[in-house]
Amino acid sequence: MNAAFLDHPSLVRFDESVDRSLDSIRGNPVADRFMYSLTELGDFSLLWHIISVADGAFGGTAGQQRMMRLSATLGVESALVNGPLKTAFRRARPIAPEARPHGLRQPATSSFPSGHASAAACAVVLLSAGRPVWQRLGWTTLGTLVAASRVYVRIHHPSDIIAGAAVGSLLGMLALRFRPLR
Repeated sequence: MNAAFLDHPSLVRFDESVDRSLDSIRGNPVADRFMYSLTELGDFSLLWHIISVADGAFGGTAGQQRMMRLSATLGVESALVNGPLKTAFRRARPIAPEARPHGLRQPATSSFPSGHASAAACAVVLLSAGRPVWQRLGWTTLGTLVAASRVYVRIHHPSDIIAGAAVGSLLGMLALRFRPLR
């Protein structure tokens, strides 16, 4: 697929501007540990599966149904994003000017779209469904931080995050529509 739009000067300027804005906090030991921990918890949707299992264990029958829906949907999301979507775009990942702290795993797949952002957005949509505003805000904040951590650690361009979040949100909404809870 021709992904020339990813090299458009306006998009490149946007990505570079957002990336530079994080330079003022990169290198702070507390911020680094927090953001690197979030990005590692996002690997393989681990964070979302942990939350889902806890919901299944303590949320009764409804929690178990939510757990099954979230796990199944994240499986579809991962297969779609990390398979045909990343293969179609083959965008290079950002190059870190220095070695990354904390032994971060370097993904071998394309940068576009972000699987972490996609999984986070998908999970936020599903975890937020039918919940009070304060819970939806909590899930949204957590999902946003996981997605932003990928830019912070220089594994993704900001536009990768936006595209991943759009894909994940769409998949989450489709799951709500086609796999409602009984």
